[in-house]
Amino acid sequence: MANEIIISEEAPKPIGPYSQAIKAGDTLYVSGQIALDPQTGELINENITEETHAVMKNLEAVLRQAGFGFQDVVKCSIFVRNMADFATINDAYAVYFKSNPPARETVEVSGLPKNVQVEISCIAVKR
Repeated sequence: MANEIIISEEAPKPIGPYSQAIKAGDTLYVSGQIALDPQTGELINENITEETHAVMKNLEAVLRQAGFGFQDVVKCSIFVRNMADFATINDAYAVYFKSNPPARETVEVSGLPKNVQVEISCIAVKR
């Protein structure tokens, strides 16, 4: 079975040589999303809460395009520029995983694309 490239018009276009997501069998690998407005290409980064919600909405658009939802997510990776934002990011992130949250790690990094504060990727599996 060949891998399927997933492209959602409701999520930002990739800013490099990668796909928004790849579906391999029943598993979806979603590339890291940042808080870019898919229509304007502008950053949504008034504050870390708004930025995190924008990232999650971009993830949701890619998941939906592939026929998945947050209930299918088994793993997230969160990259932050400042670990002091951890609790605020957690509060926004938790809105999307009300029960049975996926496994995840949160890692502080020195820089992210377009100088954003947070980037999140995920893996989802259809059960």
